[in-house]
Amino acid sequence: MKILFAAGGTAGHINPAIAVASYIKEQHKDAEILFVGTADHMEARLVPNAGFDFKTIKISGFRRSFSPSAVVHNVKTVVRLAQSSSASKKILKDFQPDVCVGFGGYVSGPVIEQAAKMGIPTCIHEQNAFPGITNKTLAKKADRVMAAVEDAAKHFSGSKKVIITGLPVRGEIINADKDFARAQLGIPKDKPLVLSFGGSLGAKPINDAMFDILVENADKGECCFIHSIGTNGTEFLEKFEQAGFENGRRGTVEVRRYIDNMDICMAAADVVIVRAGASTLSEIEALGKASILIPSPYVAENHQYHNAMALVNRNAARILQEKDLTSESLKALLDNLLSDKEELKKIEKNARNMAITNSREKIAEIILSLIK
Repeated sequence: MKILFAAGGTAGHINPAIAVASYIKEQHKDAEILFVGTADHMEARLVPNAGFDFKTIKISGFRRSFSPSAVVHNVKTVVRLAQSSSASKKILKDFQPDVCVGFGGYVSGPVIEQAAKMGIPTCIHEQNAFPGITNKTLAKKADRVMAAVEDAAKHFSGSKKVIITGLPVRGEIINADKDFARAQLGIPKDKPLVLSFGGSLGAKPINDAMFDILVENADKGECCFIHSIGTNGTEFLEKFEQAGFENGRRGTVEVRRYIDNMDICMAAADVVIVRAGASTLSEIEALGKASILIPSPYVAENHQYHNAMALVNRNAARILQEKDLTSESLKALLDNLLSDKEELKKIEKNARNMAITNSREKIAEIILSLIK
């Protein structure tokens, strides 16, 4: 059997697709799998590294602005749309897949649309609580529509019944143990651990808000902190050094540029302070962690806010919007969580109840069911 995956743009689109493709390959050694993406985004590195064949098309999204640069970009996008449709059709004719799967990103649009026109079975997966324009459009043509969370279903009007599958989570996250993780990190039994980060690149507003909290706690030592400034946060390393941190450490506080053992750190944490990307939230749910979510206001469709509210509305997290984010507001919310052990347990339980830990298997089953 032959399966084509279209996914691109961010790791949040690509890694879940790779997880599902890998699972299918494990179960069906004879399966031929091809990924389609762009040459200038993360998929060009992640997909070949995972051992899958990879083809590229040229595609970009529209910019919602009338600035001269945006107008030029949008004209190029129109041209690329026409070219990408033709390129997608050629790839489909050459590969002749039994089913095509769209995991998000602009690249899914022309590939899945062409596949539907050619009579090839198609399905799409939406990771966010508020679907993007591409998936809303494709949902009307796809044979199956899958979503990570229930909140997304109401936005797919006119499509087939939406199947809630969750989002694939790494095995090391699902199997992580809190006591073992805390022991590995050397966290004292009598102190809570707060993990905070703004993504691999970092988020300046989160770094700014966390700075005073971390410096203050380094003196008090009431709580352990692990904070990642991100690879773009060099100036914060200098600020922490000036505040008496040596090699990123002072008292019970540890500041890192990047967290390369996230499974251990998140498993050990009592509270996670983080953005509201779909993959991160799936990991928080799988581990049953209380969290303070600070959605990025800079993403398309403001989807991180909707992702966060899917948990908040179920008392599975707390939200602090960036426009309200200060050291004082964040500290007040954090202190409130840590001081109420019973409420913390409720939030953890509610988060865990939202987790779908067999997502990879469910998605693979739906894909394979479409093969004639």
